[in-house]
Amino acid sequence: MTDISTLIEFESVSKRFPDGTRALDDVSLSVPSGSAFGVIGRSGAGKSTLLRLINGLERPSDGEVRVGGTALSGLDEAGFQTLRRRVGMIFQSFGLLTARTVADNVALPLELAGVAQAAREDRVTELLERVGLSDKAGAHPSRLSGGQRQRVGIARALATRPDILLCDEATSALDPETTRSVLTLLGELNRELGLTIVLITHEMSVVRAVCDRVAVLDHGRLVETGPVEAVFDAASHEATLRLLGEPAT
Repeated sequence: MTDISTLIEFESVSKRFPDGTRALDDVSLSVPSGSAFGVIGRSGAGKSTLLRLINGLERPSDGEVRVGGTALSGLDEAGFQTLRRRVGMIFQSFGLLTARTVADNVALPLELAGVAQAAREDRVTELLERVGLSDKAGAHPSRLSGGQRQRVGIARALATRPDILLCDEATSALDPETTRSVLTLLGELNRELGLTIVLITHEMSVVRAVCDRVAVLDHGRLVETGPVEAVFDAASHEATLRLLGEPAT
């Protein structure tokens, strides 16, 4: 039985693609509610596939994914639409619509959900204030810095009040100072809103900055998982040691 403190659970999950690629191989892990959970590994480790299984953009070939105790295999399309309102997502490439203003980008999920205009406007105002962009509501993304665009992406991801935020290499396109500011914001959202964050990256410093737990993937397999300091300070698998820049023994 899934523990009530576990929000996301993978049980013996494998994912194979039609070309024979095995992106995930018998992965079992639990993401506690309210945690900031890092998933780290080199390119091709299976990180993005794992993320897409959480919001139903991919389906497992074997095993089961549960969110809030609900098995995703049992959901119909309406069920997946409800799930995706619980799960916000931000991307390395920002994913903003260039023809829409900042405010209109943030409002988009609310429009799709059928929220009335007045309520949309109130929510957008609240979110832009939360991410420090109240003065950019009427600007277009092309007029913003990379860090500002990522903050718009975060505000948009929070529009429907999700309890899970998925971050797909969300700071990889940013310079170090901007990365620190975005990670600080994510940490605040995790603590202040109780938001469960699943963050995939290949950068150990990002995990150390914002995550309390981490899973290490290597060629689709889960090789280490646990509290960040415990995994990093006592790493035993060569994949983790490589990421840490330490020689395997």
